[in-house]
Amino acid sequence: MSDEVRHGETLEIADIKKVMEVLPHRYPFLMIDKVINMKDGTSGTGIKNVTINEQFFQGHFVNKPVMPGVLMIEAMAQTAITIVACADGIDTKDKMAFFMSIDNARFRRPVVPGDQLEIPVELVKKRGNVWKFHGEAFVDGALACEAHFAAIAIDAVE
Repeated sequence: MSDEVRHGETLEIADIKKVMEVLPHRYPFLMIDKVINMKDGTSGTGIKNVTINEQFFQGHFVNKPVMPGVLMIEAMAQTAITIVACADGIDTKDKMAFFMSIDNARFRRPVVPGDQLEIPVELVKKRGNVWKFHGEAFVDGALACEAHFAAIAIDAVE
């Protein structure tokens, strides 16, 4: 399957190259490596390989590195943006997405170097330029984090 998004066609997988085309984020704030199982702009699963080289591990925590929970939620949001932008063919170069809300966030287990996060995200509701999602993050099938969140897309400001 081609990496290009065509009108009326949805990518099933967005590799890191496609993720970087869609998202404005770069290291150290790019929180996903790819998105798999994308379905019609309504769902997909982000993948994040968590390594000891992550910048946040330098201080969180020095003797027991743990991925900050807010970064897992950011990974959910980046997954959601990728799913929607690929399905709808949205040119994200002139758009920015911002959180509007984060609700019912729950953190169930620590995420540490060597873990691989699987981040299924599902579109709950869309109204205009506002999207509501439910996301989860799993490590080896165990729930690490979950949240409902909303985002708004606005024109990029220079």
